[in-house]
Amino acid sequence: MTITRIETGARMSQAVIHNGTVYLAGQVGEAGADVATQTKQVLEQIDRLLALAGTDKTKILSAQVWMADMADFQKMNAVWDAWVAPGHAPARATGEAKLATPDYLVEIIVTAALA
Repeated sequence: MTITRIETGARMSQAVIHNGTVYLAGQVGEAGADVATQTKQVLEQIDRLLALAGTDKTKILSAQVWMADMADFQKMNAVWDAWVAPGHAPARATGEAKLATPDYLVEIIVTAALA
């Protein structure tokens, strides 16, 4: 059984690969930026981590989107919709939650298959 960890720190890894599946840690954007900017930054980080793992957004199986305020749902979705690969939308859930700091407005967690 092989487990590969990417960008591992004392507390967590940004990505873990096991049995053909890539699990990403929750990704957040720059604290204090607006929700659209944070969402764009998060999706860029997801693209980068998936590339390091050897896959891409067309292989995302599921996504969990956590928002500090569901009033920002449409703004986040506008960025998401422009990013998601046509025909490759993953299963997705979105919920409201208190995030690690009030400056974070969105956090996204994805699971993907290896390419």
